[in-house]
Amino acid sequence: MARFFLLLLLTLFSAATALRRSEFPPSFLFGAGTSSYQIEGAYLDDNKGLSNWDIFTHIQEGRFGSINPAGVKFYNSLINDLLRKGIQPFVTLNHFDIPRELEDRYGSWLSSEMQEDYVYFAELCFKMFGDRVKHWTTFNEPNLMAKLQYFSGRYPPNHCSRPFGKCASENSSTEPYIAAHNIILAHAKTADIYRKNYKGEKQLLRNQIDFIGINHYKTLYVKDCILSPCELDTYNGDALVYELAERNGIPIGKPTPVANNYVVPTSMEKLVMNLKQRYNNTPMYITENGYAQIGNSSTPAEELINDTERLSYIRDYLTYLGYAIRKGADVRGYFVWSLMDNFEWLSEITGVYYVDGNNLVGNLKKCIRKHIFKKIYLLCLFDHFSATLTGM
Repeated sequence: MARFFLLLLLTLFSAATALRRSEFPPSFLFGAGTSSYQIEGAYLDDNKGLSNWDIFTHIQEGRFGSINPAGVKFYNSLINDLLRKGIQPFVTLNHFDIPRELEDRYGSWLSSEMQEDYVYFAELCFKMFGDRVKHWTTFNEPNLMAKLQYFSGRYPPNHCSRPFGKCASENSSTEPYIAAHNIILAHAKTADIYRKNYKGEKQLLRNQIDFIGINHYKTLYVKDCILSPCELDTYNGDALVYELAERNGIPIGKPTPVANNYVVPTSMEKLVMNLKQRYNNTPMYITENGYAQIGNSSTPAEELINDTERLSYIRDYLTYLGYAIRKGADVRGYFVWSLMDNFEWLSEITGVYYVDGNNLVGNLKKCIRKHIFKKIYLLCLFDHFSATLTGM
């Protein structure tokens, strides 16, 4: 259920040409993200309860249990090992997967009961790990949770209705809004409990957020469908916009191996500056950003390891992020996605650490082997910073 961002304060870098550490604030954090379900596996180990994704990808039954001491021990060990290596954990409490039992009992996010179970889970995490974890986020991409689970039906519980998808039943016009309503209230209640009981703040939650987390991958043109005629866009539905990758026959950017994903580095600056203005320069973290690449059996391992496209991508997006920061945007950190090749839900998108899915052997990508982060023995987080970031 949880996701870990692996963070460190960077002080040492190898020689490079394009981008300097001094272009970012001294306290700026660089890191890499992972998601528990996407990298851990072992779905039947240590008395782990089944999640909705376990059912979706493996089997068709589930069970309910109390707090699992083996799971607590696993995350205690992970957090402690990160801290020993000088890596600061940022934890996201929910990254799409939930206990299957809650789906069976009352329909998960379609029921207000889910708010209470989520808050209970979150407070347990605060109690068990909060002495060492100081940065928490509540949900990963809640907008996509509502859309992909209850509108298009691509993700479990696979609810949708025509013409937006081909599911057994349910209603794409109402369920996404019900789910989003419960997710928002679960977030609000959790944040309120954390501030009052774990930060000692008695302030009202209304209109107050600690920071904005930005997951940025895709840049497209959009066409207004309120005043302009549009083809039916079953993905965007009630948003009444139509997405286009080209204008006047010219692609918006360099294509990647993943459909409708283009390299548009300037979008990073534009996005951040827009949020700076819209939300009164609330602190921001780039919680996910990475190069879209499909890792399948037809792609040679050597090509995946010698990952030059990701090098250019990270360098260029960080360059434009630096521009926004120098224009006054309060951006406090950047997390590349993902630390390692992972189960990317319905596809395989490679990370900065190559994993051979056939024999589970890992291999640091060639650019990592230069050990850019001199103090990091566990991870060597970024695979392309030897040509991206230099010393002060």
